Amino acid sequence: MRDRRRGGPRVIPTGAGKKRGSGAAAEKQRRSTAGAQKQRRSTAGAQKRRRSTAGAQKQRRSRVERNSEGQSPRRRATATEFATPGGGLHVAALDGGIAGSAALLAALGLVMIYSTTAPLAMGSAIPPLFLKHMAALVLALGITTVALRTPLAFWRRMALPLWLASVGLLLVTPVLGMEANGARRWLAVPGLAISVQPAELAKWATAVCIAALLAAGRPAGWRTLRSCLLLAGIPVGLLLLQPDLGSAFLVLALTGALLFVGGVPLRRLGALALLGVAGVAAYVAARPYALARWKGYLAPWQNSRAEGFQLVQSFVAFGRGGTFGVGLGDGRQKLEYLPEAHTDFILSVVAEELGLVGVLVVLGLFAALAVAGVRVALRTRDPFAQLLAFAMTAFLAVPAGVNAAVVMGILPTTGFTLPFLSFGSNSLLVCALSVGVLLRVATEQTAPAPRGRRS
Repeated sequence: MRDRRRGGPRVIPTGAGKKRGSGAAAEKQRRSTAGAQKQRRSTAGAQKRRRSTAGAQKQRRSRVERNSEGQSPRRRATATEFATPGGGLHVAALDGGIAGSAALLAALGLVMIYSTTAPLAMGSAIPPLFLKHMAALVLALGITTVALRTPLAFWRRMALPLWLASVGLLLVTPVLGMEANGARRWLAVPGLAISVQPAELAKWATAVCIAALLAAGRPAGWRTLRSCLLLAGIPVGLLLLQPDLGSAFLVLALTGALLFVGGVPLRRLGALALLGVAGVAAYVAARPYALARWKGYLAPWQNSRAEGFQLVQSFVAFGRGGTFGVGLGDGRQKLEYLPEAHTDFILSVVAEELGLVGVLVVLGLFAALAVAGVRVALRTRDPFAQLLAFAMTAFLAVPAGVNAAVVMGILPTTGFTLPFLSFGSNSLLVCALSVGVLLRVATEQTAPAPRGRRS
Protein backbone atom coordinates (compact mmCIF):
# COMPACT_ATOMS: atom_id res chain seq x y z
CA MET A 1 0.00 0.00 0.00
CA ARG A 2 1.45 3.32 -0.88
CA ASP A 3 0.84 6.65 0.87
CA ARG A 4 0.97 9.47 -1.66
CA ARG A 5 0.12 12.39 0.69
CA ARG A 6 3.73 13.48 0.93
CA GLY A 7 4.56 12.77 -2.65
CA GLY A 8 6.73 9.74 -2.18
CA PRO A 9 6.15 6.14 -1.76
CA ARG A 10 6.52 4.73 1.71
CA VAL A 11 6.42 1.10 2.69
CA ILE A 12 4.41 0.39 5.76
CA PRO A 13 5.91 -2.54 7.77
CA THR A 14 3.77 -5.55 8.09
CA GLY A 15 3.60 -7.95 11.09
CA ALA A 16 6.37 -10.17 9.67
CA GLY A 17 8.68 -7.20 9.31
CA LYS A 18 8.08 -6.22 12.91
CA LYS A 19 9.00 -9.73 14.00
CA ARG A 20 12.24 -9.66 12.02
CA GLY A 21 13.21 -6.33 13.63
CA SER A 22 12.50 -7.67 17.10
CA GLY A 23 14.74 -10.76 16.45
CA ALA A 24 17.65 -8.58 15.28
CA ALA A 25 17.39 -6.45 18.39
CA ALA A 26 17.43 -9.55 20.61
CA GLU A 27 20.49 -10.88 18.77
CA LYS A 28 22.25 -7.55 19.25
CA GLN A 29 21.37 -7.58 22.94
CA ARG A 30 22.75 -11.13 23.33
CA ARG A 31 26.02 -10.15 21.64
CA SER A 32 26.26 -7.16 23.95
CA THR A 33 25.67 -9.38 27.01
CA ALA A 34 28.29 -11.92 25.85
CA GLY A 35 30.82 -9.13 25.30
CA ALA A 36 30.16 -7.81 28.81
CA GLN A 37 30.65 -11.28 30.31
CA LYS A 38 33.91 -11.72 28.38
CA GLN A 39 35.12 -8.36 29.59
CA ARG A 40 34.26 -9.29 33.20
CA ARG A 41 36.18 -12.58 32.85
CA SER A 42 39.16 -10.69 31.41
CA THR A 43 39.01 -8.24 34.30
CA ALA A 44 38.88 -11.11 36.84
CA GLY A 45 41.87 -12.79 35.20
CA ALA A 46 43.87 -9.57 35.33
CA GLN A 47 42.99 -9.14 39.01
CA LYS A 48 44.09 -12.74 39.68
CA ARG A 49 47.42 -12.14 37.91
CA ARG A 50 47.95 -8.94 39.91
CA ARG A 51 47.28 -10.81 43.17
CA SER A 52 49.71 -13.58 42.12
CA THR A 53 52.38 -10.99 41.26
CA ALA A 54 51.83 -9.22 44.56
CA GLY A 55 52.16 -12.54 46.42
CA ALA A 56 55.41 -13.35 44.62
CA GLN A 57 56.79 -9.91 45.42
CA LYS A 58 55.80 -10.34 49.07
CA GLN A 59 57.53 -13.73 49.16
CA ARG A 60 60.71 -12.27 47.66
CA ARG A 61 60.66 -9.42 50.20
CA SER A 62 60.25 -12.00 52.98
CA ARG A 63 63.27 -13.95 51.68
CA VAL A 64 65.36 -10.80 51.52
CA GLU A 65 64.35 -9.90 55.09
CA ARG A 66 65.27 -13.38 56.33
CA ASN A 67 68.55 -13.09 54.47
CA SER A 68 69.37 -9.87 56.27
CA GLU A 69 68.60 -11.55 59.58
CA GLY A 70 70.84 -14.52 58.81
CA GLN A 71 67.89 -16.89 58.24
CA SER A 72 67.95 -17.18 54.49
CA PRO A 73 66.70 -20.38 52.85
CA ARG A 74 69.34 -22.96 52.13
CA ARG A 75 69.89 -23.89 48.52
CA ARG A 76 72.57 -25.22 46.23
CA ALA A 77 75.00 -22.45 45.39
CA THR A 78 76.72 -21.91 42.09
CA ALA A 79 80.46 -21.73 41.74
CA THR A 80 80.39 -18.05 40.73
CA GLU A 81 78.57 -16.92 43.85
CA PHE A 82 81.64 -17.56 45.99
CA ALA A 83 84.19 -16.34 43.49
CA THR A 84 85.84 -12.98 43.94
CA PRO A 85 86.79 -10.90 40.87
CA GLY A 86 90.27 -12.43 41.10
CA GLY A 87 88.89 -15.98 41.04
CA GLY A 88 89.28 -16.74 44.77
CA LEU A 89 86.71 -17.65 47.37
CA HIS A 90 85.18 -15.25 49.84
CA VAL A 91 86.54 -15.83 53.34
CA ALA A 92 83.05 -15.13 54.72
CA ALA A 93 81.76 -18.17 52.83
CA LEU A 94 83.96 -20.55 54.85
CA ASP A 95 82.58 -22.36 57.87
CA GLY A 96 84.24 -20.78 60.89
CA GLY A 97 83.84 -23.81 63.12
CA ILE A 98 85.66 -26.11 60.71
CA ALA A 99 88.34 -23.69 59.54
CA GLY A 100 89.00 -22.23 63.00
CA SER A 101 89.22 -25.57 64.81
CA ALA A 102 91.52 -27.09 62.19
CA ALA A 103 93.77 -24.02 62.15
CA LEU A 104 94.12 -23.95 65.94
CA LEU A 105 94.88 -27.67 66.07
CA ALA A 106 97.52 -27.31 63.36
CA ALA A 107 99.12 -24.36 65.18
CA LEU A 108 99.18 -26.22 68.48
CA GLY A 109 100.60 -29.25 66.71
CA LEU A 110 103.42 -27.14 65.29
CA VAL A 111 104.38 -25.99 68.79
CA MET A 112 104.22 -29.50 70.26
CA ILE A 113 106.22 -31.01 67.39
CA TYR A 114 109.02 -28.57 68.12
CA SER A 115 108.86 -29.37 71.83
CA THR A 116 108.99 -33.14 71.31
CA THR A 117 111.56 -33.26 68.48
CA ALA A 118 114.06 -30.79 69.97
CA PRO A 119 115.55 -33.43 72.36
CA LEU A 120 116.11 -35.69 69.34
CA ALA A 121 118.44 -33.13 67.71
CA MET A 122 120.39 -31.50 70.53
CA GLY A 123 123.16 -30.33 68.21
CA SER A 124 120.81 -28.52 65.79
CA ALA A 125 119.36 -25.06 66.20
CA ILE A 126 116.16 -26.23 64.50
CA PRO A 127 115.21 -29.92 64.69
CA PRO A 128 115.18 -31.57 61.23
CA LEU A 129 111.91 -33.32 62.01
CA PHE A 130 110.36 -29.95 62.84
CA LEU A 131 111.47 -28.55 59.46
CA LYS A 132 109.99 -31.59 57.75
CA HIS A 133 106.72 -31.04 59.58
CA MET A 134 106.77 -27.36 58.57
CA ALA A 135 107.17 -28.31 54.91
CA ALA A 136 104.32 -30.81 55.20
CA LEU A 137 102.14 -28.15 56.83
CA VAL A 138 102.72 -25.74 53.93
CA LEU A 139 101.86 -28.50 51.46
CA ALA A 140 98.79 -29.34 53.54
CA LEU A 141 97.59 -25.75 53.27
CA GLY A 142 97.89 -25.97 49.49
CA ILE A 143 95.97 -29.25 49.42
CA THR A 144 93.18 -27.72 51.49
CA THR A 145 92.96 -24.78 49.09
CA VAL A 146 92.79 -27.05 46.05
CA ALA A 147 90.12 -29.24 47.67
CA LEU A 148 88.12 -26.14 48.56
CA ARG A 149 88.08 -25.12 44.88
CA THR A 150 87.24 -28.61 43.60
CA PRO A 151 83.53 -29.32 42.90
CA LEU A 152 82.01 -32.22 44.78
CA ALA A 153 81.05 -33.85 41.47
CA PHE A 154 84.75 -34.45 40.85
CA TRP A 155 85.11 -36.58 43.98
CA ARG A 156 81.98 -38.50 43.06
CA ARG A 157 83.43 -39.36 39.64
CA MET A 158 86.88 -40.15 41.03
CA ALA A 159 85.75 -42.21 44.03
CA LEU A 160 86.19 -45.61 42.39
CA PRO A 161 89.45 -44.76 40.54
CA LEU A 162 90.97 -43.48 43.79
CA TRP A 163 89.87 -46.62 45.60
CA LEU A 164 91.40 -48.81 42.91
CA ALA A 165 94.65 -46.84 43.07
CA SER A 166 94.84 -47.20 46.84
CA VAL A 167 94.17 -50.95 46.61
CA GLY A 168 96.94 -51.24 44.03
CA LEU A 169 99.38 -49.51 46.38
CA LEU A 170 98.32 -51.80 49.23
CA LEU A 171 98.96 -54.82 47.02
CA VAL A 172 102.59 -53.90 46.37
CA THR A 173 103.35 -52.67 49.90
CA PRO A 174 104.02 -56.12 51.46
CA VAL A 175 106.43 -56.85 48.61
CA LEU A 176 108.16 -53.53 47.96
CA GLY A 177 107.49 -51.70 51.22
CA MET A 178 110.08 -50.66 53.78
CA GLU A 179 110.11 -52.70 56.97
CA ALA A 180 109.98 -50.91 60.32
CA ASN A 181 109.04 -52.33 63.73
CA GLY A 182 108.18 -55.65 62.16
CA ALA A 183 105.72 -54.25 59.60
CA ARG A 184 105.81 -53.12 55.96
CA ARG A 185 103.64 -50.02 55.73
CA TRP A 186 105.65 -47.48 53.71
CA LEU A 187 106.65 -47.21 50.07
CA ALA A 188 109.79 -45.23 49.23
CA VAL A 189 109.48 -42.72 46.38
CA PRO A 190 112.41 -43.29 43.98
CA GLY A 191 114.74 -40.31 43.75
CA LEU A 192 113.19 -38.55 46.74
CA ALA A 193 113.92 -38.89 50.43
CA ILE A 194 110.25 -39.36 51.28
CA SER A 195 107.98 -42.34 51.80
CA VAL A 196 104.27 -42.84 51.24
CA GLN A 197 101.93 -44.73 53.54
CA PRO A 198 99.21 -46.23 51.30
CA ALA A 199 97.02 -46.99 54.30
CA GLU A 200 96.17 -43.29 54.72
CA LEU A 201 94.95 -42.96 51.14
CA ALA A 202 93.13 -46.29 51.36
CA LYS A 203 91.15 -45.21 54.42
CA TRP A 204 90.15 -41.92 52.80
CA ALA A 205 89.32 -43.36 49.38
CA THR A 206 87.25 -46.18 50.89
CA ALA A 207 85.14 -43.70 52.84
CA VAL A 208 84.52 -41.54 49.74
CA CYS A 209 83.70 -44.57 47.57
CA ILE A 210 81.20 -45.96 50.08
CA ALA A 211 79.57 -42.53 50.38
CA ALA A 212 79.15 -42.37 46.59
CA LEU A 213 77.74 -45.90 46.48
CA LEU A 214 75.20 -45.27 49.25
CA ALA A 215 74.09 -42.03 47.59
CA ALA A 216 73.52 -43.76 44.24
CA GLY A 217 71.83 -46.94 45.44
CA ARG A 218 69.32 -48.18 48.00
CA PRO A 219 71.09 -48.28 51.39
CA ALA A 220 68.55 -50.72 52.84
CA GLY A 221 69.01 -53.20 50.00
CA TRP A 222 71.23 -56.25 50.25
CA ARG A 223 72.93 -55.49 46.94
CA THR A 224 74.17 -52.09 48.09
CA LEU A 225 75.17 -53.50 51.47
CA ARG A 226 77.19 -56.30 49.85
CA SER A 227 78.96 -53.81 47.59
CA CYS A 228 79.87 -51.62 50.58
CA LEU A 229 81.22 -54.59 52.49
CA LEU A 230 83.29 -55.60 49.48
CA LEU A 231 84.73 -52.08 49.17
CA ALA A 232 85.71 -52.17 52.85
CA GLY A 233 86.73 -55.82 53.08
CA ILE A 234 89.44 -55.75 50.41
CA PRO A 235 91.46 -52.90 52.02
CA VAL A 236 90.95 -54.41 55.47
CA GLY A 237 92.39 -57.74 54.34
CA LEU A 238 95.38 -56.08 52.68
CA LEU A 239 96.03 -53.92 55.75
CA LEU A 240 96.04 -56.95 58.02
CA LEU A 241 98.77 -58.47 55.84
CA GLN A 242 101.21 -55.61 56.60
CA PRO A 243 100.15 -56.00 59.51
CA ASP A 244 98.20 -52.83 60.46
CA LEU A 245 95.30 -53.66 62.75
CA GLY A 246 94.70 -50.00 63.69
CA SER A 247 94.11 -48.84 60.11
CA ALA A 248 91.94 -51.89 59.40
CA PHE A 249 89.85 -51.08 62.46
CA LEU A 250 89.44 -47.47 61.29
CA VAL A 251 88.22 -48.61 57.85
CA LEU A 252 85.61 -50.80 59.53
CA ALA A 253 84.58 -47.99 61.90
CA LEU A 254 84.16 -45.51 59.04
CA THR A 255 82.18 -48.05 57.05
CA GLY A 256 79.87 -48.74 59.99
CA ALA A 257 79.30 -45.03 60.58
CA LEU A 258 78.42 -44.42 56.92
CA LEU A 259 76.08 -47.42 56.82
CA PHE A 260 74.31 -46.11 59.91
CA VAL A 261 73.95 -42.60 58.48
CA GLY A 262 72.94 -44.02 55.10
CA GLY A 263 69.92 -45.77 56.60
CA VAL A 264 70.93 -49.41 56.88
CA PRO A 265 68.64 -51.15 59.42
CA LEU A 266 70.08 -51.47 62.90
CA ARG A 267 69.46 -55.21 62.95
CA ARG A 268 71.86 -55.71 60.07
CA LEU A 269 74.38 -53.30 61.56
CA GLY A 270 74.27 -55.21 64.85
CA ALA A 271 74.94 -58.48 63.08
CA LEU A 272 77.85 -56.94 61.18
CA ALA A 273 79.26 -55.49 64.42
CA LEU A 274 79.19 -58.90 66.12
CA LEU A 275 80.89 -60.42 63.10
CA GLY A 276 83.58 -57.72 63.23
CA VAL A 277 84.22 -58.28 66.94
CA ALA A 278 84.58 -62.01 66.36
CA GLY A 279 87.02 -61.36 63.52
CA VAL A 280 89.15 -59.01 65.66
CA ALA A 281 89.24 -61.53 68.50
CA ALA A 282 90.36 -64.29 66.15
CA TYR A 283 93.06 -62.04 64.67
CA VAL A 284 94.38 -61.03 68.10
CA ALA A 285 94.51 -64.65 69.22
CA ALA A 286 96.46 -65.63 66.10
CA ARG A 287 98.94 -62.72 66.10
CA PRO A 288 101.49 -62.59 68.94
CA TYR A 289 102.15 -58.85 68.57
CA ALA A 290 98.43 -58.04 68.87
CA LEU A 291 98.08 -60.36 71.87
CA ALA A 292 101.03 -58.63 73.56
CA ARG A 293 99.29 -55.26 73.17
CA TRP A 294 96.21 -56.63 74.87
CA LYS A 295 98.30 -57.94 77.75
CA GLY A 296 99.88 -54.51 78.16
CA TYR A 297 96.44 -52.92 78.11
CA LEU A 298 94.80 -55.27 80.59
CA ALA A 299 97.70 -55.35 83.10
CA PRO A 300 100.07 -52.43 82.38
CA TRP A 301 101.68 -52.27 85.85
CA GLN A 302 102.33 -55.99 86.00
CA ASN A 303 104.05 -55.70 82.58
CA SER A 304 105.59 -52.27 83.16
CA ARG A 305 108.97 -53.35 81.78
CA ALA A 306 107.57 -55.16 78.75
CA GLU A 307 104.21 -54.83 76.97
CA GLY A 308 102.87 -52.22 79.40
CA PHE A 309 105.94 -49.95 79.39
CA GLN A 310 104.58 -47.36 76.97
CA LEU A 311 101.22 -47.07 78.70
CA VAL A 312 102.80 -46.76 82.15
CA GLN A 313 105.04 -43.93 80.93
CA SER A 314 101.94 -42.22 79.53
CA PHE A 315 100.32 -42.46 82.95
CA VAL A 316 103.42 -40.89 84.48
CA ALA A 317 103.20 -37.98 82.03
CA PHE A 318 99.56 -37.34 82.92
CA GLY A 319 100.37 -37.53 86.64
CA ARG A 320 103.29 -35.09 86.39
CA GLY A 321 101.28 -32.58 84.41
CA GLY A 322 98.52 -32.09 86.94
CA THR A 323 96.11 -29.26 86.18
CA PHE A 324 98.31 -26.68 84.46
CA GLY A 325 101.38 -28.74 83.46
CA VAL A 326 105.08 -28.34 84.15
CA GLY A 327 105.51 -25.76 81.41
CA LEU A 328 105.94 -25.84 77.65
CA GLY A 329 109.23 -27.55 76.77
CA ASP A 330 109.94 -28.68 80.35
CA GLY A 331 108.53 -32.19 80.09
CA ARG A 332 110.77 -35.11 80.98
CA GLN A 333 108.86 -38.06 79.57
CA LYS A 334 109.83 -37.13 76.01
CA LEU A 335 113.51 -37.59 76.96
CA GLU A 336 113.45 -41.21 75.79
CA TYR A 337 111.18 -42.34 78.62
CA LEU A 338 107.99 -42.31 76.55
CA PRO A 339 108.35 -44.16 73.22
CA GLU A 340 106.85 -42.48 70.15
CA ALA A 341 106.38 -39.23 72.06
CA HIS A 342 106.19 -37.12 68.89
CA THR A 343 103.75 -39.43 67.07
CA ASP A 344 101.21 -41.73 68.71
CA PHE A 345 101.64 -40.44 72.28
CA ILE A 346 101.97 -36.70 71.69
CA LEU A 347 98.83 -36.09 73.76
CA SER A 348 100.72 -37.46 76.77
CA VAL A 349 103.37 -34.76 76.23
CA VAL A 350 100.57 -32.18 76.04
CA ALA A 351 99.24 -33.52 79.35
CA GLU A 352 102.67 -33.25 81.00
CA GLU A 353 103.64 -29.80 79.72
CA LEU A 354 100.22 -28.09 79.49
CA GLY A 355 98.33 -30.15 82.07
CA LEU A 356 94.67 -31.07 82.16
CA VAL A 357 93.80 -27.66 80.75
CA GLY A 358 95.86 -28.33 77.62
CA VAL A 359 94.28 -31.75 77.13
CA LEU A 360 90.79 -30.29 77.49
CA VAL A 361 91.63 -27.59 74.95
CA VAL A 362 92.76 -30.20 72.43
CA LEU A 363 89.71 -32.40 72.98
CA GLY A 364 87.45 -29.35 72.90
CA LEU A 365 88.83 -28.29 69.51
CA PHE A 366 88.20 -31.77 68.11
CA ALA A 367 84.69 -31.70 69.56
CA ALA A 368 84.06 -28.32 67.93
CA LEU A 369 85.34 -29.65 64.62
CA ALA A 370 83.07 -32.69 64.87
CA VAL A 371 80.00 -30.61 65.76
CA ALA A 372 80.68 -28.19 62.90
CA GLY A 373 81.08 -31.08 60.45
CA VAL A 374 77.86 -32.76 61.55
CA ARG A 375 76.04 -29.42 61.33
CA VAL A 376 77.20 -28.98 57.76
CA ALA A 377 76.09 -32.52 56.89
CA LEU A 378 72.63 -32.01 58.40
CA ARG A 379 72.11 -28.80 56.42
CA THR A 380 72.99 -30.46 53.14
CA ARG A 381 70.26 -31.57 50.75
CA ASP A 382 72.31 -33.57 48.26
CA PRO A 383 72.67 -37.22 49.45
CA PHE A 384 76.26 -37.62 48.29
CA ALA A 385 77.35 -34.31 49.80
CA GLN A 386 75.69 -35.23 53.09
CA LEU A 387 77.35 -38.64 53.28
CA LEU A 388 80.67 -37.15 52.20
CA ALA A 389 80.49 -34.54 54.97
CA PHE A 390 79.77 -37.26 57.54
CA ALA A 391 82.67 -39.33 56.17
CA MET A 392 85.15 -36.45 56.37
CA THR A 393 83.99 -35.57 59.88
CA ALA A 394 84.34 -39.17 61.06
CA PHE A 395 87.73 -39.45 59.37
CA LEU A 396 88.99 -36.61 61.59
CA ALA A 397 87.06 -37.27 64.80
CA VAL A 398 87.28 -41.06 65.18
CA PRO A 399 91.12 -41.28 65.18
CA ALA A 400 91.27 -38.37 67.62
CA GLY A 401 88.90 -40.09 70.02
CA VAL A 402 90.68 -43.44 69.73
CA ASN A 403 94.12 -41.86 70.21
CA ALA A 404 92.96 -40.04 73.35
CA ALA A 405 91.45 -43.26 74.70
CA VAL A 406 94.68 -45.17 74.04
CA VAL A 407 97.02 -42.74 75.82
CA MET A 408 94.64 -42.72 78.81
CA GLY A 409 94.51 -46.51 78.98
CA ILE A 410 90.86 -46.82 77.92
CA LEU A 411 91.70 -48.77 74.75
CA PRO A 412 94.69 -50.95 73.82
CA THR A 413 97.48 -49.45 71.75
CA THR A 414 96.44 -49.25 68.10
CA GLY A 415 99.05 -47.05 66.43
CA PHE A 416 96.66 -44.19 65.64
CA THR A 417 98.18 -40.75 65.25
CA LEU A 418 96.45 -37.67 66.62
CA PRO A 419 95.28 -35.63 63.60
CA PHE A 420 97.10 -32.29 63.11
CA LEU A 421 99.25 -32.77 66.24
CA SER A 422 101.24 -35.94 65.69
CA PHE A 423 104.31 -35.98 63.50
CA GLY A 424 103.60 -37.66 60.18
CA SER A 425 103.35 -36.07 56.75
CA ASN A 426 100.99 -38.66 55.26
CA SER A 427 98.43 -38.29 58.02
CA LEU A 428 98.66 -34.50 57.98
CA LEU A 429 98.13 -34.26 54.21
CA VAL A 430 95.10 -36.56 54.19
CA CYS A 431 93.59 -34.70 57.15
CA ALA A 432 94.11 -31.42 55.27
CA LEU A 433 92.34 -32.93 52.26
CA SER A 434 89.42 -33.93 54.50
CA VAL A 435 89.14 -30.39 55.87
CA GLY A 436 89.18 -28.94 52.35
CA VAL A 437 86.42 -31.26 51.15
CA LEU A 438 84.37 -30.52 54.25
CA LEU A 439 84.73 -26.78 53.67
CA ARG A 440 83.69 -27.29 50.05
CA VAL A 441 80.52 -29.06 51.18
CA ALA A 442 79.80 -26.19 53.55
CA THR A 443 80.19 -23.52 50.85
CA GLU A 444 78.63 -25.38 47.92
CA GLN A 445 75.60 -26.87 49.63
CA THR A 446 74.55 -24.64 52.53
CA ALA A 447 75.34 -21.09 51.39
CA PRO A 448 72.66 -18.35 51.63
CA ALA A 449 71.37 -16.66 48.53
CA PRO A 450 73.46 -13.52 47.93
CA ARG A 451 71.71 -10.16 48.23
CA GLY A 452 70.66 -8.51 45.04
CA ARG A 453 70.18 -11.85 43.22
CA ARG A 454 66.99 -13.61 42.43
CA SER A 455 66.66 -17.01 44.10
